Amino acid sequence: MVVTPAGLRFAGRRFACTLGRAGVTATKREGDGATPAGTHRIIGMLYRPDRLPLPSAWARPVHRGELWSDDPGDPYYNSLVRAPHPHRHEALRRADPLYDLVLLTDWNLAPAIPGLGSAIFVHQWRRPGYPTAGCVALARPDLHWIARRIRPGTRLIVTA
Repeated sequence: MVVTPAGLRFAGRRFACTLGRAGVTATKREGDGATPAGTHRIIGMLYRPDRLPLPSAWARPVHRGELWSDDPGDPYYNSLVRAPHPHRHEALRRADPLYDLVLLTDWNLAPAIPGLGSAIFVHQWRRPGYPTAGCVALARPDLHWIARRIRPGTRLIVTA
């Protein structure tokens, strides 16, 4: 998958997508609203089993109480955690459909460096043109089409 200002290219198709409100950056920081440039790998797929059928054989359901730590002071920064969690975090089971299907990237993992950004996902957009906090977002049908065709390790190349 290649993300450019013109959209996301994958498997010979082009998809409209939205990026972080601050655009693309080579110097990602937690909370800057930018999408990190570079080559990232898709390392996981999460889905809401109460809202969607299994999107791919390697997808994992999101369970109640699962969160993503985005607090640089948390020893579990930039990883999946469970509620209750004393540090700042993002809920993976949302009331809106944005995280009904999420592709996890390897941005700032193994080990996560506090402050370099967390939770860089590929997920559903709110609406066309509405920016994210740093993720890549797509229309629901496009995200589901891609999810059925990718494998763990698929590259996500983000260019400015």
